Amino acid sequence: MRHEALRSLVNYFAVALAAANDPTIEKALRVMQPFSSVSASGGTASLVGRRERVDSLHAAAINAMAANVYDYDDTHIPTIVHPTAPVASALFALAQTRVVTGTEFLLAFIAGIEIECRIANAISPGHYARGWHITSTCGVFGAAAATAKILGLTEQQIVWAFGNAAAQSAGLVETLGSSAKSISVGNAARNGLLSALLAQANFEGPAAPLEGAFGFLKVVSDSVNWAALDGETPQRWQLQCNTYKPYPCGVVLNPVIDACLEIASRPDFMARGTEGIEHMEVTGHSLLRQRTDRPEVSNGRQSQVSAQHTVGVVLTRQRAGLAEFSDDAVADSRVRALGAKLAFSNNASMSIDSANLRVTYADGFSLTAAIDAARGSLANPMTDAQLEAKLHTLCDYGQSGVLAQALIDTVWQLESSTDAGSLMAHAAPNTMQL
Repeated sequence: MRHEALRSLVNYFAVALAAANDPTIEKALRVMQPFSSVSASGGTASLVGRRERVDSLHAAAINAMAANVYDYDDTHIPTIVHPTAPVASALFALAQTRVVTGTEFLLAFIAGIEIECRIANAISPGHYARGWHITSTCGVFGAAAATAKILGLTEQQIVWAFGNAAAQSAGLVETLGSSAKSISVGNAARNGLLSALLAQANFEGPAAPLEGAFGFLKVVSDSVNWAALDGETPQRWQLQCNTYKPYPCGVVLNPVIDACLEIASRPDFMARGTEGIEHMEVTGHSLLRQRTDRPEVSNGRQSQVSAQHTVGVVLTRQRAGLAEFSDDAVADSRVRALGAKLAFSNNASMSIDSANLRVTYADGFSLTAAIDAARGSLANPMTDAQLEAKLHTLCDYGQSGVLAQALIDTVWQLESSTDAGSLMAHAAPNTMQL
């Protein structure tokens, strides 16, 4: 379990470093900076991949936004929560204001993930289907729980912390594909941290913030699975259900990309190319079409949740990195023309980790690929070495100047650290006061 927590953190820093200089993060920081306070005690916090240091609440928000902005972060199956960004961001911000050992940090991190994902289990799948962005709505509870563990809150104060978190739980699926999605993910980390800090000061909340008549669970879901909160699940620990993406897009697109890459590697495709393709059909779980049937995207953010763009760009370029989900890639007329030929077919028996793709040419020749378990899924997980390689690649992409290998080594050694907050020094090129 502790090793899986460390894997989550390697992935967290990888994706946050990639976005260190992304325009969305630049804009958010530029707006927030004038309002960022630096405490008299010097208790400031680092931003992943950046030189600036800000107060803990703003650091939690910015780092969570960076870790999620490219949709490249971890994914809890089956809820589709991206659990690490809100929890880790809140914890690292707090750990730079007080001494927290690596062991204490990991325990709090695992507890936060467990709370976040069990709440998500209790309201899935109806919650997400109704349009709630589940990472944001449940992430605030994970961040609050993890922070409460470090602060050593009493039972009563933990209830208040959850009440404070419930009052600030928000996020809409409608924001996917836009910068606005990042606001609620950032707020999940910031507000979770704030919720526990307020509770520590005996800032009172409701007695039943989750299960009350108008508590979080009943308000945001038509059907609550109460057993998922405290009962046994197929995987006792929810961190064991965490997965890591090999591609920067919605997780339901991973098997589609695998299918595209498999077809693109075949001699028949290499000889024919994309010219002459008349029709393409992708078959998968209903969520695939529900979330990614977006034929007209206008920017890189939107392309991350578009099957039409994904199939078009991967078959055209035979790769699926951040450059393939950029504004420039979206503007490629070849990609647009090819993606317009894609049709969907639902198969209720298929999992979200599987997909079939058929590519048919004008002369009737066709190529097919069937993916049963996408790369990065629970059945086909990324290895430690692949996660390290991901961090190296994304660190280079973000051009922050962070020394990737030094950061990786420090993360793997976190459990033996006497000061978990000091790890952040390796995640930033250098520091300066605002």
